[in-house]
Amino acid sequence: MAFGPASQLGVGLFEDTDPIEVWPGISSEDAEAVIRAVYRQVLGNAYVMESERLAVPESQFKLGELSVREFVRAVAKSDAYSSRFFDKSPRYRVIELNFKHLLGRAPDGFDEMKAHSIIWDEGGFEAEIDSYLDSDEYQEVYGEDTVPFYRGYKTQTGKKMVGFTHMFQLLRGASSSDFKGSLAGNTPCLNKNVIQEIPTAVIPPSGGVSGWSFQETPLGARTRHGAGATAEGKVYRIEVTGYKSPGAVNRVSKFRRSNQVYLVPFDQLSKEYQRIHKQGGVIASITVV
Repeated sequence: MAFGPASQLGVGLFEDTDPIEVWPGISSEDAEAVIRAVYRQVLGNAYVMESERLAVPESQFKLGELSVREFVRAVAKSDAYSSRFFDKSPRYRVIELNFKHLLGRAPDGFDEMKAHSIIWDEGGFEAEIDSYLDSDEYQEVYGEDTVPFYRGYKTQTGKKMVGFTHMFQLLRGASSSDFKGSLAGNTPCLNKNVIQEIPTAVIPPSGGVSGWSFQETPLGARTRHGAGATAEGKVYRIEVTGYKSPGAVNRVSKFRRSNQVYLVPFDQLSKEYQRIHKQGGVIASITVV
């Protein structure tokens, strides 16, 4: 689904870059590019020193003895990964990063986080890594020969809408690093939001408005009172632009300014999201007001 100018939301590079896939007879130069892409994805865009590179798995991959999936597994179980994330971060921070690095999305809710925490307790960190790479989801999306890529910033069949908003808390631009460049540091980005399945604000990583009328900082904790007032009674501000007919030949809006703003209570958020999508709208931001 189109959700707004990709460059303003920090995912333009991911949107414009095709998935990297290995094919038979790949050249040594292309194999090296795949290896770099795996390091970049699995290690969260962190700088990799020469001494941290996995000489034996790299050689096996170049010789065709390891698939992309198995090379990803080697990197995810390496000292380079564990020293950056496993050894220095709380458990739920590591799990949310595992989802991001290995499945390309945010956790779908507390049940998924809890399930992976149990796997960790029973089998250790290596079993936790295996649970992503051996999953049906991984095979269906990436298979054996495709480098994992970020996909959670788009709507996904069978996944909750909150995961779409949560992904923007984990993915703050193509130049950010999960090791040093994240504002969250070693603390979980999602925390209670994933536990309670609360959508989060979708704003540009720079915080700049760049012509959009939404505000980065909420005006206050506006909630509903009276009928329908619950713990989930927050109101969300959705800014939509680019209304157009999905099948129209002329895809340029006839209106000089086509931005629309909607204030939507939590319990209507998913329905409104689907309505905007069906009408050809492009979501530019979702913020709590």
